[in-house]
Amino acid sequence: MAPNVLGNTIILTEACIEKSDDNNNSQKISCNKSKSSLNQTINNNHQNGIILNKTSNHNGQADNSSKTLEIPGKLKVKNFVWRNIIAFIYLHTAALYGLYLAITSAKIITFLFAYVLAVFGGLGITAGAHRLWAHKSYKAKWPLRLFLMLCQTLAFQNSIYEWVRDHRVHHKFTDTNADPHNAKRGFFFSHIGWLMLRKHPDVKNKGSTIDMTDLESDAFVMFQKKYYLIMMPIITFIIPTMTGCYVLGDSLKNSWYVVAIFRYTISLNFTWLVNSYAHIWGTKPYDKSISPTNTKLVGILAIGEGWHNYHHVFPWDYKTAEVQTYTTNWTLYFINLWAKWGLAYDLKTVSEEIIQKRVLRTGDGSHPCTTENDVQQKLLDYINSAAENDEHLWGWDDKDMTEADKLDAQILNQKNV
Repeated sequence: MAPNVLGNTIILTEACIEKSDDNNNSQKISCNKSKSSLNQTINNNHQNGIILNKTSNHNGQADNSSKTLEIPGKLKVKNFVWRNIIAFIYLHTAALYGLYLAITSAKIITFLFAYVLAVFGGLGITAGAHRLWAHKSYKAKWPLRLFLMLCQTLAFQNSIYEWVRDHRVHHKFTDTNADPHNAKRGFFFSHIGWLMLRKHPDVKNKGSTIDMTDLESDAFVMFQKKYYLIMMPIITFIIPTMTGCYVLGDSLKNSWYVVAIFRYTISLNFTWLVNSYAHIWGTKPYDKSISPTNTKLVGILAIGEGWHNYHHVFPWDYKTAEVQTYTTNWTLYFINLWAKWGLAYDLKTVSEEIIQKRVLRTGDGSHPCTTENDVQQKLLDYINSAAENDEHLWGWDDKDMTEADKLDAQILNQKNV
């Protein structure tokens, strides 16, 4: 989501289904029904009008208010953000040199230190800016919030406040001109190109409608926002470089190019893959009408953010995935660990029943769900139940989130008042 490059603030925003027991031993969900048969069942019900269309409002009328997409014409030089372009050229060139040094001359401990910093920075984005602050999918006590604020600063993807604002806009107006990294404009644009251009006016206009009062009342968020330009260079570049040089005993060159630049640039690209790759390639088990996809590769590289189709359907789920598989969702492991320690609480998630209903109603048929009898029974259950909320939501407490949505959610590790 977004660093501050060379003094100019820019925005860098942002399988196989398995069950896991308490010890994280995974097992396949039984599925006696073939995917082709499941697809046929779903398609038949679509044709019979049983399954509602994603773009219908609660009155059954088409709602295209946030679906308009106007791809800009030829690029104009005046729209280029040259400072960012130059910064990215330097970062990626220097990162390649850093990779060379990591292989040829840097100490192993230096590379391991860079790796640990990358994980901490990643947690600052995934567990902090994303799941805690942007989507309010769980709550954290002040020691954890302080830790995540510092980790998010280490990641250098802009302040928490700006990161959250733009990520909420992305969720609320996905695949429209108001989406900062609209994947409909191609892989390069959604990955890095959007940072090289000035924002579409809709991004700013729609961004002003997003409720940010929860962030404005958070002392850690506002402290970081106020002192970000001081904190970021020290935490992101100076301390890591000096530690590599004077604590680990490596050269200043290796410390700068490996620990600072290579680590930072790789982390950026792993985050960007969520915006690009996970909006273009992959499966859509939960909603085939939106661009976000489920992809295991991004789940691994972005420590748990690859189950993007699920996440856009249920943005308030702290797991950002249907199942608890730690190998592709490291962030989930840490949040669960913090919950055991009493640092994280009110973990919000979604019941299996709600998930299955959504899979049958809007999924692409790739979900290895159930038997024929279960499919028919769940369809009947859905027909006899209230219609689900199809609004684009940025997360818990979005103004368009209904009370029914909140009642359907499950809240784990609730704090005793």
